[in-house]
Formats: sequence, structure tokens, C-alpha cells
Amino acid sequence: MYDIQAYNSTSTLRLPLRKMRRVVQCVMEGEQIASAAVNVIVVNDVTIHELNNRFLNHDYVTDVLTFSLEEEAIEGEIYVCAQRAKQQATEYGVSFTNELMRLAAHGALHLAGYNDESDVQRQQMKELEDRYMDLASEKFQ
Repeated sequence: MYDIQAYNSTSTLRLPLRKMRRVVQCVMEGEQIASAAVNVIVVNDVTIHELNNRFLNHDYVTDVLTFSLEEEAIEGEIYVCAQRAKQQATEYGVSFTNELMRLAAHGALHLAGYNDESDVQRQQMKELEDRYMDLASEKFQ
């Protein structure tokens, strides 16, 4: 059973929240996680900077933060920075929707136990992000 919610805390942007929820669900299904409760929260630069500073002692903005809230089950929050996603979409030549979905998938993979500390791990996560984004996109056709 999955309880996946998405919230837009940026009042100025229209966001593909349904697609973001779907890609997180595809990650959970694909990783054979039986049950998950995940909130995806889209925030601005100021908020993600505050979260980084408060919880990780990082004095900078990132594109996504993932917090696992439960040890025995998948329960967590994924914070996606809308402004960073918009910049990266332009930089990578993809749509804003595509970049938001990728960041949601990336956060979900962290909740599923993946890390991106080495080049090999980053490549593995990138391949999984692509896979789950394709699966989520197929569900919308």
C-alpha cells in the first residue's frame, strides 16, 4: 500500500504534482517495497537552504533533500527546490516537468536505500531514475 502525497509550497508555480506522485510510486513498486508513506514537497530556494542549514549544517541550496522518517518502513519526505529544478531543466535541455519528476525519483531512490556518494552510485541512480521516469510516463499515455 502506498500513501504518496505531493504539495506545492510555491504559490507562484503550477506544478505536475500528479506526475511526481506517480514516479515515486513507480520507484516503490519497482524496488518491490510493499508499503510506503512519502510526501513530496516542492519548495523555493530560501526554504531548501534553511532545511540544508538546519538539518545538515550545509550553508547552501540543493535541488533535492530526502528525509527518512522511519527506520523499519519506508516513510519519508522529499523536498524538491522548484527554482533549482527550473535552472537545471534549462541547463540539461529538458522540460521543467521532466526535471521535477527526475528529482522526485531521485529522492524516492534515496528512501529506497540508494546512495550517490561515488561516481558508480551516481550512475546507477541516474539509470534507475531514467527507468522509473519512463515507467511513470507510460502510465500517463
